Amino acid sequence: MRVIVQRVESAKVEVDSKVVGRIDQGYLLYVGIHVEDDEQKVIKMAEKVHNLRVFEDDEQKMNLPLANKNGSILAISQFTLYGDTKGNNRPSFIQAARPDQAEKLYLLFVNELKKHHHVEQGVFQAHMKVHSINDGPVTILIEF
Repeated sequence: MRVIVQRVESAKVEVDSKVVGRIDQGYLLYVGIHVEDDEQKVIKMAEKVHNLRVFEDDEQKMNLPLANKNGSILAISQFTLYGDTKGNNRPSFIQAARPDQAEKLYLLFVNELKKHHHVEQGVFQAHMKVHSINDGPVTILIEF
């Protein structure tokens, strides 16, 4: 599983010119599910994101988690995180989970995060337009 975490001032996602998810301060997550991922790995990833400390404390050190900022999460499913370009210019996506498995695990991930945070999300398998104002910028790749 791969998750790109971007600390944002705000973010929104549109499908067919309609906003389907919007947050103010928080995390924009791009979520990739690997063909070998399972529920245990997804729960571990959700806990890692929940506990991630990338907000500044009083000494301007990245030391605070999202909960300390009362921030929100916008989660976007992103199978292209498993695009492999080794030996080619056209990516291969054979390491990405098939849609039925990926959607189930993506929704589990979102539901685990909802135990701690307000979470908005995109539409699985839809063509989405994602808009964000990065804060920092801070971008972290987490992979299990």
